[in-house]
Amino acid sequence: MPRIDRLRVYPVKGLDGVDVERAQVRPGGTLADDRAFALFDADGDVVNGKRTARVHALDTDYDPETRTFTVEPPAGETARFDLADDPGGAEAWFSEFFDLDLALERDDDLGYVDRRDHGPSVVSTATCREVASWFDGLTAENVRRRLRANVEVAGVPAFWEDRFVGGGAPAFDAGGVRVEGVKPCGRCVVPERDPDTGDPTPRFRETFLRRREETFPEWADSDAFDHYYALMLIATVPETDRGETLSVGDDVAVVDD
Repeated sequence: MPRIDRLRVYPVKGLDGVDVERAQVRPGGTLADDRAFALFDADGDVVNGKRTARVHALDTDYDPETRTFTVEPPAGETARFDLADDPGGAEAWFSEFFDLDLALERDDDLGYVDRRDHGPSVVSTATCREVASWFDGLTAENVRRRLRANVEVAGVPAFWEDRFVGGGAPAFDAGGVRVEGVKPCGRCVVPERDPDTGDPTPRFRETFLRRREETFPEWADSDAFDHYYALMLIATVPETDRGETLSVGDDVAVVDD
């Protein structure tokens, strides 16, 4: 039966995600702790994977209960920071690592998501496995880390998430929370890179485009896609359901209304 198999949030924009068992939908429609913090340079520009592949050199972790953030660089000692109460230490550490004058900002209402009027991103487990099969040596987890989705649904076919965009598209219910599709996620340079090293995967975009077109499901609305370099659903949660909680194991059902 379709169900939420994984919930992953990205506490600091551009850095590693952490798996959580449950996540409350914030007032802005995004998931709690997702992109709650972001690093900005002196010009107000964010530091993320689109800007620099150096983010892939860092192994990071986060404890949502204590807001303790851990970062392990490729060389040097592991550092730990209290992002909520003492952001100065993190600002100094990241400023030195990226050789920039950085400020750590916080937004607990919406988070620093790219699409400010939308909510969580959704992909299926089968999609991650299918895309991994297109490339030698890739695993579903590797693809998962490239795509950086919030909600992963198991028990459904590959590209299940494509059905929720386009004319007359349905919504879906996850544990009593209504999730509506907004648009497919057009991809940037980040999925082309190995999430551990930042090295580009040879001919990633070309292979992706060809296989995506070949496997595009008949039941999806192709008019909702500007191009085939798109994967993952950008969704929204209606205001009436914000404040509710999504949990791993929640049943998922398509809602036709």
